[in-house]
Amino acid sequence: MNLRTPRGVKDFLPPEAEWKLELERKIRSVFHSWGYQEVISPTFEFNGLFTQDSGEERQTYRFFDQNGDLLILRPDLTTPIARIVATRLKDEVKPLRLSYIANVFRYDEVQVGFQREFYQAGVELLGSSSAAADAEAAALAVTIFNDVGVGGFKLDLGHTGYIQGILAECQSPNTRQKIWQLLLKKDLVGLRNLVITSDLPDSIKGLLLKLPHFRGRENLLEQAYASAPNQLAREAVANLRQIYQFLNAYGLGPQIEIDLSIVKSLGYYTGMVLEGYVPQVGFTLCSGGRYDQLGQRFDSHLPAVGFALGLERLMLVLELQGLRPEAEPNGVFVLPHSWPHALDYAARKREEGIRVEVDTEGRTEAEAVSYARLRRFSRVVAVDAAAARHVPLAEKEDQSC
Repeated sequence: MNLRTPRGVKDFLPPEAEWKLELERKIRSVFHSWGYQEVISPTFEFNGLFTQDSGEERQTYRFFDQNGDLLILRPDLTTPIARIVATRLKDEVKPLRLSYIANVFRYDEVQVGFQREFYQAGVELLGSSSAAADAEAAALAVTIFNDVGVGGFKLDLGHTGYIQGILAECQSPNTRQKIWQLLLKKDLVGLRNLVITSDLPDSIKGLLLKLPHFRGRENLLEQAYASAPNQLAREAVANLRQIYQFLNAYGLGPQIEIDLSIVKSLGYYTGMVLEGYVPQVGFTLCSGGRYDQLGQRFDSHLPAVGFALGLERLMLVLELQGLRPEAEPNGVFVLPHSWPHALDYAARKREEGIRVEVDTEGRTEAEAVSYARLRRFSRVVAVDAAAARHVPLAEKEDQSC
């Protein structure tokens, strides 16, 4: 019997599980305070729900059930929410603000920050196509990381329309696809080699070679607008300028940068895209954007925007920044010298929200103190018919309980 976990999944032992749940509680609280209601979707769906190209298909976990239906472990949560909105919530007043915290599954190469089962928290704002809605999603992403204490968090904004506008000037679908993939992999050497040897117009060649360097603050948008080859690209820049102005109104401008080279592996994005990061790590902490056409697959035509953050990645960054909380001793370990009185005492303390464990092994007071220290209890209390007596964990301790 192989007692190891499969590659790409992990156990959360009690201290880490407690920390993860505390972060989830904080994130849920922020989502709720912004008006987002949580939904819970199934862990697996019918395979046909997810449209995949050959690359994405290789990253999914699929299986047949006993009825012969091909099922898939969800590789993302945006698509199931689009299904829910198109079916169960189609008659609700729009826009809808929905949130989730759940696990997803992708067959990625396992490395730091990349697992095959991982946990995401995110939001979807459905039914609004406004720049204000895009800015709200971006602002909420920044707020989450600020509120949980991540230092140096930045959010990059891009726009699929700008790259699509440039690629519209390329006549070869094969070349367009290769350029997209090279931008996705951030293979600047490969991009340069492809562009130089292509038959693209010189102006488009120059723009594609400059594209990875179109990164900066709001003033970059003026340069991008002037360089835009067509109306599609100009409209993308104008939309980003509106979003940036809203984010300035939130007071978040210093944490926002423009990166017009952002492309996504998921093909449903149609407008603004976002990626969050800190300088210490080489992977994004959150990702998302506008996806106005995804719902059309379910006969829904709602515009939508959202983002997701990786919980394990968040925990890793907090730990790298020295922000993992130390587990402080807390709670009461009870020695039941009188079981009825001890159980009554434990019940009263639990009603107060205090962690209580009652000894079932007949420990002596010395043994109970050693155990309580190992289990990080703050008190040992011996309870008999007469009283509840505090057993000191250290010298000169307060005896009251």
